[in-house]
Amino acid sequence: MSHSPSAFIKEAKRITHREKEHLILEYAPTIKYIAQRIAARLPPHISIEDLINAGVIGLIDAIEKYDPTRDNTFKTYAEFRIRGAMLDELRGLDWVPRSVRQKESALERAYEELERRLGRSATDEEVAEKLEISLHDFYEWLNQVKGVSLLSLETLGMRATDGEAINLLEILPSDDTKGPAFVFQAHRLKEIVARAIDDLPYQEKIVISLYYYEELTMKEIGKVLEITESRVSQIHTKAILHLRTKLKILREE
Repeated sequence: MSHSPSAFIKEAKRITHREKEHLILEYAPTIKYIAQRIAARLPPHISIEDLINAGVIGLIDAIEKYDPTRDNTFKTYAEFRIRGAMLDELRGLDWVPRSVRQKESALERAYEELERRLGRSATDEEVAEKLEISLHDFYEWLNQVKGVSLLSLETLGMRATDGEAINLLEILPSDDTKGPAFVFQAHRLKEIVARAIDDLPYQEKIVISLYYYEELTMKEIGKVLEITESRVSQIHTKAILHLRTKLKILREE
């Protein structure tokens, strides 16, 4: 009986070298697709080939670590590992100018301070006033930090003791050794993410949904919303900044 390459993952944790090569070939289009989506928000000097190479390493990592007894598919797990490896590659390159990092930090602080005080999402005008810059400059800042604000919605900005990013899929119980406290944590984290997204301003919620769940490009989203691709990018960056703030506040509750 013949098997697709992915079928081996379902049947055993260890696979042969040839089966691993089949999986890499099978997921090559996925790796390229994820790399292109990330590269679209980066400066042109960042090599997409470096992202693709990192993605291959992420896929190999997924093949070696995937547990078929857990309640998630290999495809979902592999895509998370591929994306995470690419983001780790970007962090290692340290390609962001200090001035841009400073603006990103200033934006995050402004959003957090305002939203803790106001108890709601801060408007563009309120953030610009907090930063003591014009609204025009505020939008320019968003354009500049869009590449820095890469966020995998699965990670929540949390890390394990070994420094590895924690994914919701990783904490799902896989056997009877997982106690009630562990199960509660998994549900709690999923609730936090759901609440954070639900609390986003309407347009930002739509952009997040179309980009991450429907997997449309920024250009395609612009056509749906009848706005420019640049404007979609700004809305996406604001949504990421809002989400970071909301996740931080909700996790402290």
